[in-house]
Amino acid sequence: MPDDLSQLESAIHGAARDGRITEQTLLELASAAGVDLLAAQRAACRVGIWPARYVRNARQLSLQDQLALLESRVLLVGLGGLGGWLLELLARLGVGAITGVDADRFEESNLNRQLLGDADNLGQSKAEAAAARMAVVNPATHFTPVARFADEALSVRLLRGMDLALDALGGLDCRLPLQEAAARAGVPLVSAGIAGLTGWVAVVLPGRPGPVQWLGAGAAESATAPEEELGNLAPTAAMAASLQAAEALKLLTGRPPAPGMFIFDLADGDVQRIRL
Repeated sequence: MPDDLSQLESAIHGAARDGRITEQTLLELASAAGVDLLAAQRAACRVGIWPARYVRNARQLSLQDQLALLESRVLLVGLGGLGGWLLELLARLGVGAITGVDADRFEESNLNRQLLGDADNLGQSKAEAAAARMAVVNPATHFTPVARFADEALSVRLLRGMDLALDALGGLDCRLPLQEAAARAGVPLVSAGIAGLTGWVAVVLPGRPGPVQWLGAGAAESATAPEEELGNLAPTAAMAASLQAAEALKLLTGRPPAPGMFIFDLADGDVQRIRL
């Protein structure tokens, strides 16, 4: 280990109180060592110190789990209804590097459910808005915005070196290129979809079938997508994103994902897991 990192770890250990260290102190020590906040957070975990930002994770996660999150690299495709909530959750958990892909710009019809959209950024690139949000929510997270449509070729390139892919797209037909790219890269994919008060979430392991196959080609080719027919509501988007984030958390910390597919209906509070 380079001497500067060893010195940083020693300084963190000396500055910690009750097994934790504040973000302001980490920033100061990181600046003195010539590294960024993410490197300092990782160093703290390596020497058994909780960054205060993540201390409430400690009831469920070990320091090794937190370090695994901080060292993770994730590709998130879609920064709208699902993707905005999902990005927020991943950053707050402490995922170290996120590449967010979305070619769209915000419009008024997004404001009912999309966390990243507000009255002040209508017309702005969703990728740019996501970068601005990440700078506020967790400045340690390395966020790379990509304001492009994620076809299979782009997805293959972006998936290099990634630990996980997250599908926050709409409909079914546009999901298959991402699923196939993830399979080629050997990267697990967490996918979700919503319509009205219902939604589904599934983990697709490399080379295995996914939602397009499970839900049928006819659904993918339908003239009217379910989300257009039934609408999109904020509670449904937040619920699906939370389930996605939980599966991502398990995958990134070495826990087995839940098999099959979550299907939920908020109208009657029903949640089922179907094994496929």
